[in-house]
Amino acid sequence: MGSPTAAFSFLVETLFHLYLVVLLLRILLEMVRSDFYNPIVQLLLKVTDPLVKPLSRLIPPAGRLNLAAIVVLYLIQLLSLFLLILIVGANLDPLVLALVAVLRLVRMLLVLYLVLIIAGVILSWVGQNFRHPIVPLIYQLTDPVLAPIRRVLPPLGGFDLSPLVALIGIQFLIILLGV
Repeated sequence: MGSPTAAFSFLVETLFHLYLVVLLLRILLEMVRSDFYNPIVQLLLKVTDPLVKPLSRLIPPAGRLNLAAIVVLYLIQLLSLFLLILIVGANLDPLVLALVAVLRLVRMLLVLYLVLIIAGVILSWVGQNFRHPIVPLIYQLTDPVLAPIRRVLPPLGGFDLSPLVALIGIQFLIILLGV
C-alpha cells in the first residue's frame, strides 16, 4: 500500500506546477508580445487573470515584463513549497524556502524551454502544413533563445544546429542548479 503523504505531496505539487506553468507561459508570451487574439493566449489570460489583474493595479509592468504576474508566480511557488513542507512534516528556514522557490522557478523556466525547443524541432520536421494556434507561439517563445545562437553558429549544410546547442546549454544549467 502506498503512502498517503506521498500521494498528497504528488497531488499538491502537480496541481500547483500546472498552474505555475500556465502563469510562466503568460509572462513569456507577454514578453515576446505574442498575438493576444490567439485562442491559446486567450485561454492563458482567462485562467490567470483572476490572480494577476488585481495585483497589476498595484504593481505596474516594467516594459514588457509583467511584474504583477511574476509576484503571483513567486507567491504561488512559495505556497506550494509551504504546503509540501506541511504535508511531509519537515521544518525549513524561511530564507531557505524563499531561495528554493526562486531556484525551482528558474528550473521550471529551463525545463519549459527544453520542451518548447524540442517541440519546435519536431514541428520543423513534420509540421510544415500544421495549422494549430500553438505552432506560432512555440516559434515566438523559442526565437529569443535560438536567435543569438544562430548569429554565432550559422547553418551547416542546411542544418540549423542552434536547437542542439541550446538544449545542451539548458541541460547543463539544469544540472548546475541541482534543484
